[in-house]
Amino acid sequence: MENWLTKRAALSPNKVALIYQYTDFTFAELNDTVQLYASKLYNNGVTKNDRIGIFTANSFNGYVATLALQQIGCQIVFFNTRLSSAELKFQASDSKVKLILVDESLNDDNLQELPLDKLKMSAVLSLEPTEDYQPVAEFDNNDVTSIMYTSGTSGRPKGVLQTFGNHFYSAIGMSLNLGINEKDAWIMTVPMFHISGFSIMMRSLIYGIPVYLVDKFDVTLINKILMDSQASIISLVPTMLKRILNGLKPGQKFNDNFRCIFLGGGPIDNWTLLRCQNFNIPVIQSYGMTETASNIVALNFQDAQRKMGSSGQPLFPVHLRITHQTTDGIGEIEVKAPNVAKGYLNRPELFAKKMTADGFYKTGDLGRLDEENFLFISGRKDDMIISGGENIYPEEVENVYAKIEGLSNIEIIGLPDEDWGQVPVAYITVDKDVFLNSSDLIEYGRSRLAHYKVPREFRLIKEMPVTSSGKILRRKLVDVDYTKI
Repeated sequence: MENWLTKRAALSPNKVALIYQYTDFTFAELNDTVQLYASKLYNNGVTKNDRIGIFTANSFNGYVATLALQQIGCQIVFFNTRLSSAELKFQASDSKVKLILVDESLNDDNLQELPLDKLKMSAVLSLEPTEDYQPVAEFDNNDVTSIMYTSGTSGRPKGVLQTFGNHFYSAIGMSLNLGINEKDAWIMTVPMFHISGFSIMMRSLIYGIPVYLVDKFDVTLINKILMDSQASIISLVPTMLKRILNGLKPGQKFNDNFRCIFLGGGPIDNWTLLRCQNFNIPVIQSYGMTETASNIVALNFQDAQRKMGSSGQPLFPVHLRITHQTTDGIGEIEVKAPNVAKGYLNRPELFAKKMTADGFYKTGDLGRLDEENFLFISGRKDDMIISGGENIYPEEVENVYAKIEGLSNIEIIGLPDEDWGQVPVAYITVDKDVFLNSSDLIEYGRSRLAHYKVPREFRLIKEMPVTSSGKILRRKLVDVDYTKI
């Protein structure tokens, strides 16, 4: 396909592409800015097929820098800004990035130990451009454009290889589901380093609609935008949605152009959905993952109320099935679609294990399809915890804590939380005459893990519940007597 940005600038030069801090940028203006930025990077050694890291908040510079790398033909490696220095060091080494572009609005202390070049995004502005630069003419569907790391049950994060084709078909599936039109405008307050955020950027170019870029999650500001602007769609995770609702007063309404809250990042309780109905706020629930370049299942407006609790039906490009079903119809969710990622960076054998002989990707999640092909998620096969839209894999956290002398066993589970959906809690056993306290354990974790992965509470138990073969029964931990330390 033709380059999405240059194509959109030619088709819709005067249409608003981006709204940031009450300033509008048309597609022509955005394209000019991005190409100048790309020319400066190109003149200073950034070339096609380079892997370049992005460490950014939802800032204007981050938005421009990300699109500029795509224009040069780089593979963009997104770094979660909440990760610890150890996690960032692993991902930078694994991806072999040539350079990391750093948003100056962020604290980059955790990047300092990385032995590679780092460049402030604002510093690029003072570099010289070159006449030799030309944006890539075409986006090949099979070319990798973005790499996002997702944690695994083995404790080792995996770089997901996302292609242009993945992002395109993800956007097409959502367009057919939502019925995108020229009056739509999408609020982006989810991080652009997540697939939920980056997919909005790509949809903007493909659909030709504006993005309201919000640099941080501020309930008052977001509700003001929803009430006073022409924004029609906002992507949120359940924690964000609850806070948005808590910030509304009786009688307040969103603008006349508003269409829906697009909800991802985990299930939502029925009470919150009922609150949305009281405010006359449509909620479109969805299901997807980094490996599918965002959503593969979503509700539509017509079915949202009668199918409350469902994630919806598979999007048009998506073939979804349930295998190894139990008597109640619950089984493993498998998907075949053009938006399934190309693989895992440096780990093709692991991705191959997740593919079936007939080309379906095994998601590792459990669910069921009703008689009308609506998907109901039952849980995570691999015990993943979702806290505030962030995925936490217990074994990754356990591997970090397992290095503590005297800590004989640790198991992490997710417990329900009103604000975050779930929070990680640790059950531990210790060697004889060993004394540990929660404050030290929390500090230990925060120096090695993203803060949201650190257990909120440590519970000391006498022994782990196990099967006859000695395998720990994680689900039985909530029934074990414990002492909070």
